[in-house]
Amino acid sequence: MSFLFAIDPKTEETIVSASQPGSNKIDFIERISRNENEGLFNAVVTLTSITNAPDFDVKIFKAMDKVCQLIYSKHKEIV
Repeated sequence: MSFLFAIDPKTEETIVSASQPGSNKIDFIERISRNENEGLFNAVVTLTSITNAPDFDVKIFKAMDKVCQLIYSKHKEIV
């Protein structure tokens, strides 16, 4: 399963969803407040800024996505 991340700027929350490989269906997992995991929030902000860059680099995007996946996995171990 691959986790997908987004930021809700109004509530300052990280939105976590998931999608099975090869599927178009996205399932909502949870919202995590910035205060609960500042590192994940900042990583997803960076991931989002990479996607909006005029010189988008897929290698950099994938590397940052791995960082977000790792931070979220560690978050789940603690919670």
